[in-house]
Amino acid sequence: MSKISKEQIDRIKTILDEQGELPQEWRWVLFPPERQEYELVYGGKQREEEIISQTMAVPLQNVRTFNNGPGMPNPDQWYNRLIFGDNLQAMKSLLNDPNVAGKVKLIYIDPPFATKKEFKGSKDQKAYQDKIAGAEFVEFLRKRLVFLKELMSPDGSIYVHLDYKKGHYIKIVLDEVFGEANFVNQIIWKRTSAHSDSKTLGNAHDIILHYGKTSNIAYNKQVSEYSENYIKKYYKHKDERGRFLDRDLTAKSLQGQGYEYEWNGINAIWRCPKETMQKYHDEAMLYYTKKGRPRLKQYLNEQKGRSLQDVWTDINVINSQAVERIDYPTQKPETLLERIILSSSNENDIILDAFAGSGTTCAVAEKLKRKWIAIDCGKLAIYTIQKRMLSLHADIGNKGRKIKAKPFLLQNAGLYDFASLQDLPWEDWRFFALQLFECKDKKHKIGSLEVDGLKGTAPVLVYDWKTHKGEQISEETIDDIHSMIGKKIGKKFYVIAPMMAFDFFQDYIDKDGVRYYALRIPYNVIKELHSRDFQAVLQARDEGNVNDIQEAYGFSFMIAPEVEWEVKTKKPKGQLFNVATLKTKKFKSRAWIKGEAQKGEKETLTMLMVDLNYDGAVFDLDKAFYGEELEENDWEAFFSPEEMGEKIMAVWIDHHGNESKAVITRKQFGLSKTTTKAIKKKIAKEKTAKKTVIKKATKKKTAKKATKKKAAKKKTSRRK
Repeated sequence: MSKISKEQIDRIKTILDEQGELPQEWRWVLFPPERQEYELVYGGKQREEEIISQTMAVPLQNVRTFNNGPGMPNPDQWYNRLIFGDNLQAMKSLLNDPNVAGKVKLIYIDPPFATKKEFKGSKDQKAYQDKIAGAEFVEFLRKRLVFLKELMSPDGSIYVHLDYKKGHYIKIVLDEVFGEANFVNQIIWKRTSAHSDSKTLGNAHDIILHYGKTSNIAYNKQVSEYSENYIKKYYKHKDERGRFLDRDLTAKSLQGQGYEYEWNGINAIWRCPKETMQKYHDEAMLYYTKKGRPRLKQYLNEQKGRSLQDVWTDINVINSQAVERIDYPTQKPETLLERIILSSSNENDIILDAFAGSGTTCAVAEKLKRKWIAIDCGKLAIYTIQKRMLSLHADIGNKGRKIKAKPFLLQNAGLYDFASLQDLPWEDWRFFALQLFECKDKKHKIGSLEVDGLKGTAPVLVYDWKTHKGEQISEETIDDIHSMIGKKIGKKFYVIAPMMAFDFFQDYIDKDGVRYYALRIPYNVIKELHSRDFQAVLQARDEGNVNDIQEAYGFSFMIAPEVEWEVKTKKPKGQLFNVATLKTKKFKSRAWIKGEAQKGEKETLTMLMVDLNYDGAVFDLDKAFYGEELEENDWEAFFSPEEMGEKIMAVWIDHHGNESKAVITRKQFGLSKTTTKAIKKKIAKEKTAKKTVIKKATKKKTAKKATKKKAAKKKTSRRK
C-alpha cells in the first residue's frame, strides 16, 4: 500500500468527524492497485489514484439531437454521443453514468503519435527537449488509458494505434495499466507501399496494440481473403470439385495422443480414428502422395478465407480518389475499423473513440449496428463528424445506398453555452450548477434552511433565481443565512447563482470563522478551490497542428467573437470566371478563462468553416479555411458561385473554440438566385474548347509519329 500524506490523513479525519461520506475517488488513495514488477519512469508521472481523484468532472451539456425530431432527448432512451471537449474531463463524467461506466465493449484510439515541436539550440539541448516532450506525451496518453480502462466492460478490448516513434514506450505503459497478461496482439498494419528514404529503411507500417481489460475478452474469429499468390502456392491441386490443398493426417504435430493403425499399407499414428479415415475415403476426401500416404483435401470453394494474422497487408490507406475521403488529416480507412469492430464486439455493444478525429470509428460502428461515443477537442473534428453521420452510405467505404444514422446527441464538456443553460427548467439548471462545481446532489435541511448538496462536507445552496427574479444576493443575505445556521456548519458554505444575482464583487465573505463562497455562473471557479489553474483547449490554426496533443482543465462559457466581414464576387488574375469571396475585416476574441479576459485580434482566428448550401436547420460543413491560410490570402476565402445554394452559413472560430455565425444570401454576393445560364454556357464552352485543344494536340502527335515512322522506313531501305 502506498504511503498516505499527513494532509490526506487530516482530510479523512475531518470528513469522518463531521459524519460525511468519503468521495468515491478516495478508494484509489486508500486501496491503490498493485505495483508492477517493472514500470516506465519519467518526470511528471502521477499515481493512477491521483489521476482519477484530481481530474475534474465537467457536466455534459446537451446542445442538440440529430435524426430525432425537435426537442431534447428522452432520458430513458440510448443516444449515441458526439462530445466536444477534453476527453479526460469528459471520461471522468462518463464514469458517473451507469449506462456507460464498466459497459464499453471496445475502445479504438488513434492518438497523436508525438509532438511536432521544433527546438533550436545545440544537439544536446534538442535531445533533452525531445525527451521532455516525449515524457509529456507518454503521461498525457497514460492518464487517458487509466480512465479508458475504468470505462471498459470486464470482457472489453482496447486497440491503440501508434507509429514507430512512441510505440515502444506506450507498450510498457499499457503493460502497467492493463497488465502484461492481458496483452493480446501487436498488429502490424502495412499502410503504404514500399518507398525510398534517403538515410534509412522505408517506413511503411503502423502498429496497433490490442489489450483486454481481463484475459477473458470477447472475440469473433475473422478471416481475410486469399491472395492470388496464396491460392497458386497452396491450392495447387485440382479435381472435378475444384482447387484444393492437402493437409497432413499424421499426429506428429498434434498435441496429445493420436490413433495407431495401418492405412493403405502404411502403419503410422494418425490424427483421426480409422472410422473417420474410412469416411474420408468414401467421400473422396483423401489425396494420396506418390508414396501412397493419405492427406486430407481442403477445397478452396468451401473455405471462408485465411484465418486473420497479426500482419495486415490487405488494407490500403485512403487514396485521393476514394469515395470515403473527406480530406481530414490522418483519416483512417473504414475497412480497418470494420475489421477491429467485427473482431471485438457484437451488435448493440458500446464502442468508444476518445480521439474521434474524422469519425471513422462512429461511422463504421453505426453501419455495423453498434452503439458509439465519440470525443474530440477540435471544432473541425466535431463538424466533420456531424456532416459524416448525416451523409452515411450503407457499405464500408461509404458506398451503396444512403442510410439514416440512429439518433445521436451533440454535447459540450467544459465549454458551455450560458444562454441555453438559462432556458433549462429549474431542476435541470440546479443539477447542472451542482455538477459544474463538483458538488454532490444531496438536498437536506440545516435548521430551517434547505440546502441542495455538499462540496466535500460543506453545504451548498443553489439560489433559485428563477423564482426570485429581480432579487439579488447581498451581504445582508449572507448575514441572514449566517444568523440562521452559522453555528451548525463547519468552516465553509457555498452559494451558486448567476453572476448578475450577486450584488457584491468579492469571491467570499467571512463571518465568525465561516467563509461564505460566491460561485458565479458564468464565471470560473475561485482559485483556492482547485489545485490547478484552469487551462483551455487551443484550436488548430493550420493543418499541421490538427493532431497536436491538447489538454484542458476546468470549464468556461462561450462568448462569441466580434466579427466584421464583407462579401463580393471578383475575377482573379488568370481565371476565366468570377469567384465568390468572403473577407474577414475584423475579428476579436472575447474569451474568458478563469474569469480573466483572453482577448486577441485576427491572430486568434483559427478557422473559418462554410456550409455552401445552408438549409436553415443543420450546419453541413463544406469548406474549412485555416487561420494561417486566411492570413496568407489577406483574410479572404474563395469559392465558386455554382457551388453555392440560396444561402450559405459561415462560422468563425477563435483559439478556444468560441464561435460567431452568419447566414449570407447569394444576393449579398451580387449573384442571382440560381446558377445563371451564362455560367453554365461558359463552363460548357470551356469544356468544348479544352476538347478541341486536346483533339488538335492528339492529331499533331499522330502526324508526328507517322512522319517519324516514314523517316525510319526510308532509313532502313537505304541501308538495305
